Amino acid sequence: MAIHAVIGALAAVVTILYWARGYPGRAQTVGGQEVYLDGVVRWGALITVFWGIVGFLVGVIVALQLAFPTMLNGIEWLNFGRLRPLHTSAVIFAFGGNALIATSFYVVQRTNRTRLALGNLAWFVFWGYQLFIVLAATGYLLGFSQGREYAEPEWYVDLWLTVVWVAYFLVFFGTLLKRRESHIYVANWFYLSFIVTIAMLHLVNNAAVPVSFMGAKSYSAMSGVQDAMTQWWYGHNAVGFFLTAGFLGMMYYFVPKRAERPVYSYRLSIVHFWALIFLYIWAGPHHLHYTALPDWAQTLGMIMSIVLWMPSWGGMINGLMTLSGAWDKIRTDPIIRFLVMSVAFYGMSTFEGPMMSIKAVNSLSHFTDWTIGHVHSGALGWVGMITMGSLYHLIPRLFGKTEMYSTKMISWHFWLATLGIVVYASAMWVSGIMQGLMWREYDPQGFLVYSFAETVQAMHPYYVLRALGGAFFLVGGLLMAWNVWQTIKGTKAVTVAVPAAAAA
Repeated sequence: MAIHAVIGALAAVVTILYWARGYPGRAQTVGGQEVYLDGVVRWGALITVFWGIVGFLVGVIVALQLAFPTMLNGIEWLNFGRLRPLHTSAVIFAFGGNALIATSFYVVQRTNRTRLALGNLAWFVFWGYQLFIVLAATGYLLGFSQGREYAEPEWYVDLWLTVVWVAYFLVFFGTLLKRRESHIYVANWFYLSFIVTIAMLHLVNNAAVPVSFMGAKSYSAMSGVQDAMTQWWYGHNAVGFFLTAGFLGMMYYFVPKRAERPVYSYRLSIVHFWALIFLYIWAGPHHLHYTALPDWAQTLGMIMSIVLWMPSWGGMINGLMTLSGAWDKIRTDPIIRFLVMSVAFYGMSTFEGPMMSIKAVNSLSHFTDWTIGHVHSGALGWVGMITMGSLYHLIPRLFGKTEMYSTKMISWHFWLATLGIVVYASAMWVSGIMQGLMWREYDPQGFLVYSFAETVQAMHPYYVLRALGGAFFLVGGLLMAWNVWQTIKGTKAVTVAVPAAAAA
C-alpha cells in the first residue's frame, strides 16, 4: 500500500502543477464559436493503442508461461498467477475502457452537436482512469487483489474508480442534456447503458470490508454461493455491457460513417437495444451449472442466454446490412475489413455463447480451453477489431488528416490480426474439446482413463499454437502503433467548430 500511496502522491503533485500552468489549450470557443473538446479524445485514442500493446504483450508472455512453465515462471512478481489478471485487466479495462471513453466522448459530441458538458471534468475522467489502471496493474504485480474470480483490485482502488466513473457519467449524460438535436442517436443509448450498468455492477460486486483503514487487505461483503452468484452476475454482465453494449455504440457510429451509408434499419437497432438490455442481465447463472446454485437459477440463466441469441444476431445483421450497396469497399478499404470482420466475430461469439450455456454442452466445455477459445474469439475478433477499425478512422481526423500514413500497413495489420485470432481460437477449440473428452473418459471398471497431468501434457502443442496466434496479433498491434506515430508525427492539435446546422 505504501507504493500506491507514493503513486497517488505523485499523481496529485503532477495534477497541481498542470493546473497551475493554466491548463493550456482548452479553449471552449474560437472566434466566438463553440468548438468540440477533442483534446481528451486525442489522448484517449493514443493511450488506447499504448495499452493495447501492453495487454497483447503480457498475453503472449502468459501464453508462453503455460506452454513452458518451468522456464518462464522463476520471478515472483512476473509469475503466471500475477500476470494473468494483469493481462485480463490490461486488455479489457485499459485497452477496451480507454477506447470506450475516447470514442464515446467523440460520438456524443458529433451526434448531439455540442461540446462535452461540465468544462474540463472530461480531463479528470481521462487522467483519473489512467491512475486507476496504474494502481490496479502495480497491485497485481505486487500480489494485492481481492483474489476473487476477476482478481478485483483492492478496496481503495475500487473507491477511486467509483469517483472517476461517476464523473464519466456526469460528463456523458450532461452532454446529452445540453444537446442541440432533439433525437438521441442509437449509439448514445448503447454507450449510456454501458456506463450506467457497469456502475451498478461495480458497486455491488466490489462491496468489500477493509480490515483496517490504513491496510490494503479487505474481505468481500458476501460469501459462499451468494458470492459466486454475484461474481458471475458481474462477470457475464461485464461482458454484456462493457464488452458488448459499449462496443455496439462504436459499431453503430463508425460502421455507417466508414461505409458512408445510413444504418440499415433504425427500427431494428432500437429493438436490438431494448432486447439486449432486458435479457443480458439475467444470463450470468449459466456459468454456475452443476454447482450449489439452485437449479432454477441455473436453468433461468440458460434460457435467457439462448433467447439472447436472437437480439444479438439482430445487431449483427443490422451492422452487416449497413454495407448494402457498399460491399465493393471491402476490396479497397482495409478499415472496412476490420469493421466487417469484427461484426462477423460478434455474430459467431453470440451464437457460441448461448450454445455453451446449454447444460449438456456446458458439461463438456466448462473449465476447459474451449471457453478460452470462445472468450478470445470475442475479445480479439469483436472488441479488438472494432476498436482498431474505429481508431484507424478516427485518429487521422483528430490530427487534421484524411487518412492514415500507410493503407498497406493497415492491410498487413488486418491479415496478421485475423490469422492470429484463427490460430489462437482454433487451437483452443480443439484443445478444449479434447481436454473435456479426456476428463470424462472411464474404463470398464469405472476408473478415469487419464490423469490430470496427462491431459495437460496432451495440450502442450496447442498451448504453443496459442502463443503463436497471440504473437501474430501482437505484431499487428505494433504495426498499428508505428502507423499511428507516422500519421501524427509533426502534426498539431486540430480545433473543430460545432456546426450550427447538420451534424458532423
